[in-house]
Amino acid sequence: MRRGRIMAYVIIGNGIASLGAIDGIRKYDKKTPLIVIGAENNAAYSKPLTSYLLAGKVNPDRLSLRSDDYYHGKNVDLKLATTVEKIDLDQSVVVTSAGEKISFEKLLLATGGIPYTPEIKGMDGQDVYNFTAIKDAYRLITVLKKLKRAVVIGGGLIGLKAAESLYSRGVEVTVVESAERVLSLAYDKDAAGLISRRVEEAGMQIRCNTSAEEIVRDKEGRLRGVLLDDASFLEADAVVIAIGVVSNTNLARSAGVEIDNGIIVNDHMQTNIAQIYAAGDVAQAKDVIFDKDMVVPIWSNAYTQGYYAGKNIAGKKSGYPGTLAMSSISFFGMPTISVGEVNPPADSEDYEVYTFYNERKQSYRKLVFKGDQLSGYILVGDIDFAGMYTSFIKFKFKVDAYTRKKLSEGEPDVLMWPDDFFNKAWNPE
Repeated sequence: MRRGRIMAYVIIGNGIASLGAIDGIRKYDKKTPLIVIGAENNAAYSKPLTSYLLAGKVNPDRLSLRSDDYYHGKNVDLKLATTVEKIDLDQSVVVTSAGEKISFEKLLLATGGIPYTPEIKGMDGQDVYNFTAIKDAYRLITVLKKLKRAVVIGGGLIGLKAAESLYSRGVEVTVVESAERVLSLAYDKDAAGLISRRVEEAGMQIRCNTSAEEIVRDKEGRLRGVLLDDASFLEADAVVIAIGVVSNTNLARSAGVEIDNGIIVNDHMQTNIAQIYAAGDVAQAKDVIFDKDMVVPIWSNAYTQGYYAGKNIAGKKSGYPGTLAMSSISFFGMPTISVGEVNPPADSEDYEVYTFYNERKQSYRKLVFKGDQLSGYILVGDIDFAGMYTSFIKFKFKVDAYTRKKLSEGEPDVLMWPDDFFNKAWNPE
């Protein structure tokens, strides 16, 4: 510790991972000054709810993840609308855009993700939007009254929810997806087909196997629509680019932190620089299913990573149990959930796949077994037993022939859990 300086824990980023870190730190260290620096004007809020804000289904105050007195109660100095320009390791300070130098003893990078924006001719100009933050929802809300038609580029979770929200406000919407189906990363062909059917029956259009070639404008720069690479043209008053996010690693990279697809961390969420940790959508951490380090931008994982980073920052050595890929979302009232490995290699003999499909009831169940364990599942329509299936994956329960049969038939039961699980003094930390 440098003489004459007040050393603190500093968190860059103020999302769900930061809240996890605050909780983890303050459980074991209530005294060390804690500073959280957030680039947005808002304290931590629920990003999954931004689509519901755009749809007019929730009020802005519903988005807040913690009450107003949370930060004060945790003795946190919260600096909003503040960006960090530089990490100076020699001086152990971060330098903000306002020129302020903030000393740190340990530093957590929770900078999240930034929108992936492909190069499309004509994209620079008015009426083109991203959809990853609350400011994006507010921008769209301010122009809703003049919108008649919109094109959403990206048929993943973010794109479909943005499209549904606009459609619920009376906007004609077409979703453009370059892959052969929507939701190709989180769901399989059958599940995506059911979801597409529900979306199209509601009145939206989906165009797959095609990409935006140009965002077309008139001579004054006003938006006319989108030209696709199959030569078709979609008229639009707004274009929403919602392809996904990539890890926001620029600050880490400039500080010499080791980067791959995200910031590389060990089991303690620590980077190659001892006093710097990372968590959330920016971190490349251990994955439960694939047994390798991955960036998995999932809400629940971000909090858990932050919590374990916080505990380790506070001196409580704790190994992060691992990330579990999970998507749980509804489309026009159709509930869906996808967990773990749901698209195994078709030519691999290591997997067994069981499916149940009822098109009339719009119900689908898929279970993927690898060896004697459940490694992934998809539920569409009926998701009542989702938590039970997830427990088999999370705790890596061994599955015998009887249990496999009952799981595949949609009849999981807690009595199928191994006896020794209940006999252990199990600690979720």
